[in-house]
Amino acid sequence: MKTQKAFGKIDFLSIKMPETSIPNEANMGFTGIHYNLMLNNWAYAGTGIYGAVSGERGGFFTLGVNLGVKKYFSDAFYIDSGFHFGGGGGKSAPDGGGAFILPHFNLGYDFKNFSINSGWSYVNFFDDGLIKGHQLNVSLEIPLDYEYANYNQSEKEINFSDLAKSDWNINSKKNSMMLHLNTLKINGDTQGINNGKTIKLAGFEFDSYITKNWFAFLKVDGAFDGIKAGFMDVFLGGGYHFYLNKNNTNILAKFGVGAAGGGGVDTQGGFLLYPDVSIEQRIFKDLFVSVNKGFVISPNAHFNTSSLGIGLKYYIDRNGIIADKTFTSGKFKGFEVIVKQDLYLDAERDKDTNPTQNLHQISLQINLDLNKNVYVAGQTSFANFGNAGAYAEGIVGLGAKTNPIANNKITIFGQVLTGAAGGGDISTGEGLILKPSAGLSYKLNNTLSLRASGGYVKAKGGQLNSTFFNFGLKYHLSFLKMNQ
Repeated sequence: MKTQKAFGKIDFLSIKMPETSIPNEANMGFTGIHYNLMLNNWAYAGTGIYGAVSGERGGFFTLGVNLGVKKYFSDAFYIDSGFHFGGGGGKSAPDGGGAFILPHFNLGYDFKNFSINSGWSYVNFFDDGLIKGHQLNVSLEIPLDYEYANYNQSEKEINFSDLAKSDWNINSKKNSMMLHLNTLKINGDTQGINNGKTIKLAGFEFDSYITKNWFAFLKVDGAFDGIKAGFMDVFLGGGYHFYLNKNNTNILAKFGVGAAGGGGVDTQGGFLLYPDVSIEQRIFKDLFVSVNKGFVISPNAHFNTSSLGIGLKYYIDRNGIIADKTFTSGKFKGFEVIVKQDLYLDAERDKDTNPTQNLHQISLQINLDLNKNVYVAGQTSFANFGNAGAYAEGIVGLGAKTNPIANNKITIFGQVLTGAAGGGDISTGEGLILKPSAGLSYKLNNTLSLRASGGYVKAKGGQLNSTFFNFGLKYHLSFLKMNQ
């Protein structure tokens, strides 16, 4: 067992917008959710997603990578100097190709269970964008360390008696992951041509349990039908879990806050509330089917929708043998996080005024191994070069890979992903795309590999029909999944 020091971060900055299509435009409130790994006792790296929550640009989202230094000069005070590079945009904003930088220099105070910091930051959408300037930022950070084993331990099963004598004799952690389809029925008369329409969304939800009943969740969705492509939402919140019918039936009440917009849907500044109730039924071991009903509304009710969805949820008890249930064994499961840069050749545009050209995007993919050769994958990507700053994807699917070859250094893989994409005048119709690819990875050490692939992306209802290539870095480990 190894322990990785890490922390989650929520930050906020108010960006002065340039004089463009909206006279005297209000500042854009920009908030981010990040997860960073400590590389040693002073340096960190990670990834984060930003979204607009106030102003006039609801639906403005970005994805990027972080690199920084966190140095203590007393028991509690520290300096945090970091750099964020990413891509994205939205809501007809002057974001150019989407590429931007966001360095910061902050002073922080550590309260042990959490810390706060604030200071200077600078934002610049430098690829022909007009958004740039200096501003203050404020951040909240929470330690989120985790235990893991090397990736080469994946699929090894260990009996309970042996685990009881090991470092894994600690409290288990509970998580769930859900793939879902949702609909948003737009109400009221504030949405122009989208009044009364039903948005069809595909998405992913990750829950982390704080106690047996209370949990935190992160939910991300993208539109694939019902309106013009480009609508997206991101919610962060908490909920309470009621166990019924000998834990075979569950009722969950949730409340989240987040950001949403795009696809011609007017969410004003983008800040939304998400109350929801769901009921789920066990269908096989740790696999449940879930049905949810809720609402997605802005605080002033300008955007007001009802939500209905269905999902497939998988529960995991991990990284410990102590729990209010009886475990018989544990199996190590492989987990991979990939950060990469994509290149779409001659990506088709909707408008004649925007000529066809190459599209670049920054991409984050997460793989969970089902066994040694098959994995389930989720991926999100945001444009960062190619005059399509508002373009984004949210796709899921399956992949297959070989056992390591060439002195256990090289793995060959193929995958097929599908889901929602749109924005930036890229011709994706109502948003559904299919994206098969194949490639290889080269192992650098126990946790890092280089990864390259090529493939093909096709929009079902649009003209996007491109060959693509990507290159990136893969972080891989295994966690201990407990079996009853």
